Amino acid sequence: MKAIFRSIMFMSILGLLFGCSTKQVKTIENLKAAYNGESTASAKYAAFAEKAKMEGFDTIAVMFLATSKSEATHAQNHKNVLDKLGEKVEGPQIGAFEVLTTAENLADAIKGETYEIETMYPGFITTAEEQNYPDAVESFTWAIETEKKHQVIYKTALEVVNTGSEKSLPSQWLVCLVCGNTYIDKDVPNECEFCMTSKEEFMVFR
Repeated sequence: MKAIFRSIMFMSILGLLFGCSTKQVKTIENLKAAYNGESTASAKYAAFAEKAKMEGFDTIAVMFLATSKSEATHAQNHKNVLDKLGEKVEGPQIGAFEVLTTAENLADAIKGETYEIETMYPGFITTAEEQNYPDAVESFTWAIETEKKHQVIYKTALEVVNTGSEKSLPSQWLVCLVCGNTYIDKDVPNECEFCMTSKEEFMVFR
């Protein structure tokens, strides 16, 4: 009986150890996926900005440059968490993307943001919370809340492209360099609503 009990205890301990290891690996995998994904989004939006400029959509070009910087900030935050966990990453690994017309690029951007808002980040946040990784939760949360803003921005811009009224878009955009939060020139608070960084430290795009 004692031998059976010891065997059960041993297996239970192994289960806990491997369970914890698996969870840690999953969180790291999610951080790496988010790091590469946000880096790809940053490169893609920078390319979209060039295309918008070529097509005469100067305001949308500035908007894409701002969101590109925002995504780069998210990527860096994810990498910072990986560094803190002792995980060194090479890269980033930039995924493939197409640059089409500005209207098509905006539709693609909306699709990407929607995936992150509805699928990717909710799952990543849940896993990080279950595994008690507050730094990962914070980084993922800053990203998803900003992506919600980007989704609205892109939808508005697409409507503008379809109606030919680009002048109705904001001419100035600001990005918090700590969390990536994005603001238009008319709704800038004294400090970032996500990370409390002073607006004086925001990067301005115009």
